[in-house]
Amino acid sequence: MDLVRHLRYFTVVAEELHFGNAAIRLGMAQPPLSQRIKRLEEELGVRLFDRSARQVRLTEAGRLLLAEAREIVARVDRLHELARQGQGTALRVGVPPDLAAAVLAALVAGFRDIHPDVRLAPTEIWTADQVTALAEGVIDVGLVRHPVAAPGLRFGQVLVQTQGVLLADADPLTGVGEVHLADLAGRELLVPPMEGEPGWHAEVLSECRRHGFVPAQVHQGAGLGLVLAGAAVAFGPKVEVPGLAWRPLLGSPIASRVSTAWRAAPADTADDLVTGFAALAVRTLKESAGMTDEAAVPVRRVSRRPGMLA
Repeated sequence: MDLVRHLRYFTVVAEELHFGNAAIRLGMAQPPLSQRIKRLEEELGVRLFDRSARQVRLTEAGRLLLAEAREIVARVDRLHELARQGQGTALRVGVPPDLAAAVLAALVAGFRDIHPDVRLAPTEIWTADQVTALAEGVIDVGLVRHPVAAPGLRFGQVLVQTQGVLLADADPLTGVGEVHLADLAGRELLVPPMEGEPGWHAEVLSECRRHGFVPAQVHQGAGLGLVLAGAAVAFGPKVEVPGLAWRPLLGSPIASRVSTAWRAAPADTADDLVTGFAALAVRTLKESAGMTDEAAVPVRRVSRRPGMLA
């Protein structure tokens, strides 16, 4: 558990005394915030809040912890600031953990060409944690998946990447040209974690159900070990991995929508490094990841198999 981050969540809830307002301030959904406060309580072995239908109050243990928590969070923020000063100018970037290594390498190299005196410092974190990190000033810009709702953030151009299905080489579906989602019935599915990608997670499972694929089990993670073992399938761009096969999905029903995100600045201005990275990200994702402008993606209809629910 990241104790400092959980203490940061605790201080915001303690200041708001309202989980919904605290979640908005942190730029995250309320259920994950409640889960993280519960995990902190379990870690410390005390109850920090008295919760009722009408109000949230600090317990005596919570009141005693609040001052210490604020001091710890402030000291950690100061340590990060001192470390950045010692390393020179750096742009702190959040990227999804499942971003292809070649794409990340192209971003780093491209940024170095544009700003040779500035170090690009990428951190692999999922969208929900990027939103929180942006709000807290832990990172300067992120590469996030949509849909994402985050007050106080600005978003760059949205790009779309059509997703196919990743299968083990031995899967019978590797012999077909295009796979209908309903053809995956009975298989287990690997997707990014719901806590880290709540919007994408819900959207993918909804689209699967709409087209007749209800996974036997949903696994959460970024590695493809389960797919290589033939224990699950996953959605993603075409990759060349020994033991793995990729097939397009009929009608392209699954698509990943990605953009940069950064904290809105006063008077609608943004740091030149941030906007420069946002422009670089668009070019790189188009060239290295095969993404296209959202407006340029044609709408394709997929016929439902007999017996499917609308």
